Amino acid sequence: MGDVAARLAEIVGDKNLLIGDAISEDYAHDEALSTTPQKPAYVAKPASTEEVAELLKAASEYGVPVTARGSGSGLSGAARPQADGLLLSFERMNAVLEVDADNHVAVVQPGVTLAELDAKTAEAGLSYTVYPGELSASVGGNVGTNAGGMRAVKYGVTRNNVLGLQAVLPTGEIIRTGGKTSKISTGYDLTQLIIGSEGTLALATEVIVKLHPRLTHGATVLAPFGDLDQVMAAVPKIISSGLAPHILEYIDNMTMAAIVYNEKLELGVPEEIRNTCQAYLVVALENREEARLHEDIETVGELLSELGAVDVYILEGGSARKLIEAREKAFWTAKAVGADDVIDVVVPRAAMPQFLTKARELAMAAGGGALGCGHAGDGNVHLGIFCKDPETRKKLLTDIFAYGMELGGAISGEHGLGRTKAGYFSDLEDPAKIELMRRIKQSFDPAGILNPGVLFSEGKA
Repeated sequence: MGDVAARLAEIVGDKNLLIGDAISEDYAHDEALSTTPQKPAYVAKPASTEEVAELLKAASEYGVPVTARGSGSGLSGAARPQADGLLLSFERMNAVLEVDADNHVAVVQPGVTLAELDAKTAEAGLSYTVYPGELSASVGGNVGTNAGGMRAVKYGVTRNNVLGLQAVLPTGEIIRTGGKTSKISTGYDLTQLIIGSEGTLALATEVIVKLHPRLTHGATVLAPFGDLDQVMAAVPKIISSGLAPHILEYIDNMTMAAIVYNEKLELGVPEEIRNTCQAYLVVALENREEARLHEDIETVGELLSELGAVDVYILEGGSARKLIEAREKAFWTAKAVGADDVIDVVVPRAAMPQFLTKARELAMAAGGGALGCGHAGDGNVHLGIFCKDPETRKKLLTDIFAYGMELGGAISGEHGLGRTKAGYFSDLEDPAKIELMRRIKQSFDPAGILNPGVLFSEGKA
């Protein structure tokens, strides 16, 4: 251990290498509810791509497992290190290197937070449109999990908004993939392979992200429905209307009640409607012109009424912002009310009512509950799972994931598999696909040092 520490300190400097009691508890976990915190043997804070390369080269030489960390806001345990491992923290690599207004791109280091990037791009009248619900999240973390969020219905997920990477392989080799161009048909798309790999293939040290014009006028429509099927039936009609909402969310009644209570929201919905509706649809629109925005809001309000909404509430300014912020914090609400896990199964949009009904039936049969909200526009269902017994909960989650896959969906839409869902993935996914992924992992990481136990169950990678 002394030899390893000395080598790592040579690379980043003594003050940027933590060992023993100098490692705080914060480095021992991310925000996953069902993993046990674990301090690593070492925490290194590199300042450059070259230092990252030397750290990975040393880790491969000594056989030290490496976990990358941005802000630690992940929800699947992918940023939880191993006891004998190296946590590579990108907190010092947090610069916005360039905002290129002509090409509508920014070049950033992985430790840059979404809040920091938003502030920089705003100066140019542009915006990076991936908002996974936590603005303290890092761009590197977004790349690792292929983060999505509420605005994916209009702008897509991380892989739709990253054009290129500089990345370091576990061997210490530095590569560049993609670039500032929006199309490339030259060989394998390594950018897209690395995105969503959860730190198991390579570590991104620069990210080229796509930017969009920042639209300054926005408003949100809140529509309570008496029946969840009506909510889901309304979604394709809204999408096909041409109104192009940038947020299209459903929130079940109990989750909305918890959000309103925790965030002290005043939405103007009468008590009799709150007590009788089953779910809400949240539709947010934006435009560069205020008059056109008002026309669109009026149109969507009329459409929602025709589609069975009990009433329609137009929220502007502070109330709209507070509702969206509260929805983005739904994980913290679930955590506050005692959820034992939070999952993010994705299914075809039209299958959401069927999936939600079955998930709740399975949870009730297990003596627990499943409550939540989700991205109605893209079929991503976020459920807080309430089931205390670990074995019962494991069986419940297996059944829920299996049913989602049966409907044509996947275990995770945006949180990633990490450590918490890796076992379910190994048990439920096509073995041929998993074997192919293992071979890809082996070609990138022959020493097997990058995030062992993530994506593949321990002992199965």
